[in-house]
Amino acid sequence: QVQLVESGGGLVQAGGSLRLSCAASGSIFSINDMGWYRQAPGKQRELVATITSGGSTVYADSVKGRFTISRDNPKNTVYLQMNSLKPEDTAVYYCNARVGYYRGGGRIWSDCWGQGTQFTVSS
Repeated sequence: QVQLVESGGGLVQAGGSLRLSCAASGSIFSINDMGWYRQAPGKQRELVATITSGGSTVYADSVKGRFTISRDNPKNTVYLQMNSLKPEDTAVYYCNARVGYYRGGGRIWSDCWGQGTQFTVSS
């Protein structure tokens, strides 16, 4: 099995910065796209940013210029550096990854999610 574990949530003031991390563990042989999604109270989960294994990135318009996604492939870890935070960034942030792993003598690809990490931006 594969686990994605996020860290870095908490409380930050508007205008501040925070970095989220998400590490994948298990019998992994490869990871394709990794990304961050968020879900604010009463809203649907939405894409924040994604990054391919080669480093190509996509950002939601609402975070462009403020957030930066990066990854450390040997560590199977993806990061989200968030600057100039706004109260509307308050949400539960979820890590997502397309992970290839070994199971039962074979190879499986699965879309995996972390448990989510909450952070709040105070005005």
